[in-house]
Amino acid sequence: MDATTNQSYLSGYLDSLAGQRQLSAHTISNYARDLKELASLMQALGAQWEFAALSHFHIRKFAAQLHSRGLGPSSIARKLSAWRGFFEWLAQQTTLASNPVEGVKAPKRAKPLPKAMAADDAIHLVASGNPLADAGSSMALCNQAMFELLYSSGLRVSELAGLDLQYTRQAGYESAGWIDLEGAEVTVTGKGSKKRSVPVGGPAIRAIAAWLPQRQTLLKSDQGEHAAALFLTERGSRMSPRVIQLRLKHHAQALGVGSNVHPHMLRHSFASHMLQGSGDLRAVQELLGHASIAATQVYTSLDFQRLAQVYDAAHPRAKKITGK
Repeated sequence: MDATTNQSYLSGYLDSLAGQRQLSAHTISNYARDLKELASLMQALGAQWEFAALSHFHIRKFAAQLHSRGLGPSSIARKLSAWRGFFEWLAQQTTLASNPVEGVKAPKRAKPLPKAMAADDAIHLVASGNPLADAGSSMALCNQAMFELLYSSGLRVSELAGLDLQYTRQAGYESAGWIDLEGAEVTVTGKGSKKRSVPVGGPAIRAIAAWLPQRQTLLKSDQGEHAAALFLTERGSRMSPRVIQLRLKHHAQALGVGSNVHPHMLRHSFASHMLQGSGDLRAVQELLGHASIAATQVYTSLDFQRLAQVYDAAHPRAKKITGK
């Protein structure tokens, strides 16, 4: 099969997209570009290659070549989709044994690294009072206690919301988590109903101690299990994860720290800063309650990024040459 025949198949398929499927000129142009790339990759195998001779192995090789050139997973997926449609059409025109694109997948998208704050920013966030709240008010004291505890112990927001002042068991209710102020630790129930105990730092202990008198004034006799909650709203009900999220976001905005700070960012910061200070990946895994060490290893990447940033900023030979 010569190049003219190959081109006639491509032209025939593009004509079918315009005539039968009535796709827009812009969409057809995108298909043409992707199919031109397929033809180019095939021609690199040899002058006499034809579409019907391509196998699953060839398509996988082509996808790998595109990836090695720096093409992103979504772009490769789009090309594979265009190629798959072309071979479906070609099977109706020729005796094609099978669609060689079937089962070939683009490389997985790299998961974005979690966002962690610099240590100074995290400390400023949790230690500062909210400029929009009255100092010493129930909201201000509750917020500071919650935020200090999030960063101090690396809790999930659901774990924080589920904390009780002490272990409680009564008709139809049992604590999922509680704090031991004297022992300076919290016990929480994480994913998979797995319980773990995590130390609580001095600043968080002091912030909670300052909050407790205000908490007492919010307690109501008819609140049931809410009465056991460590953190209460102004109405005396247990603080919900959503309310904690909103309070932290508004607090960060008021301080000018960021516009989209969320509780999990403090958990990421806790993990990253613990790893930077200790280098003990297994200990950080236990503190976070990760079932697999693989989930914790992402923080080694964060740590390397921080080191790379320090290197780029400080080393005289790290400066990029921008001109003569």
